Amino acid sequence: MDVAPKLPELMTVEAFLDWEAPTSGLWQLVDGVPPAMAPPSPTHGVIQARIGQLIGAFLDSQSSPCRIVATPGVVPASRSDINMLIPDLAVTCSPIRQEDKALRYPVLVIEILSPGNQAETWINVWACTTIPSVREIVVFRTTPIGALILRRNAEGSWPDQPAEVDRDEVALENIGLCLPIEAVYRTTWLAIGDAARE
Repeated sequence: MDVAPKLPELMTVEAFLDWEAPTSGLWQLVDGVPPAMAPPSPTHGVIQARIGQLIGAFLDSQSSPCRIVATPGVVPASRSDINMLIPDLAVTCSPIRQEDKALRYPVLVIEILSPGNQAETWINVWACTTIPSVREIVVFRTTPIGALILRRNAEGSWPDQPAEVDRDEVALENIGLCLPIEAVYRTTWLAIGDAARE
């Protein structure tokens, strides 16, 4: 009989960064406990890759100092000593140094919401609102097509509920990009299914 690997009872971010996980894949640190993250569905992966391509191409076309990073480690201000989260994508406009183990000063955080990870995703989203540099958080759904947007206001506070976008554009104000929903989902079964019904 296989014995499940024993995980540490409580970890700091510093210990987590030096820790050798018992299995491969992505792990994050939540309140001192390192849960493994399930592999994303193919639909999740396609949406994540499309968003990365679209934002990356836009930033290149603008010769922007900003860059998009896939699955970065980010540290929320809330309980920062025992939390390191792994969003699907994030944008930073600060230099990335060789010694960085977490993404410094993210301005935009993007999550992909799958039916099986809704609770965990929203916990991470609200934790990311505590990062002082973050101005926008966008959550793209895997079904149905659409996105939910949280944006920090001029006074520095966040709305109680996200704004919803179904079939238009997602305005990423902090980087100056209007991202068409259609472009994000173009190569997914959701868009193919819509086209087949027309």
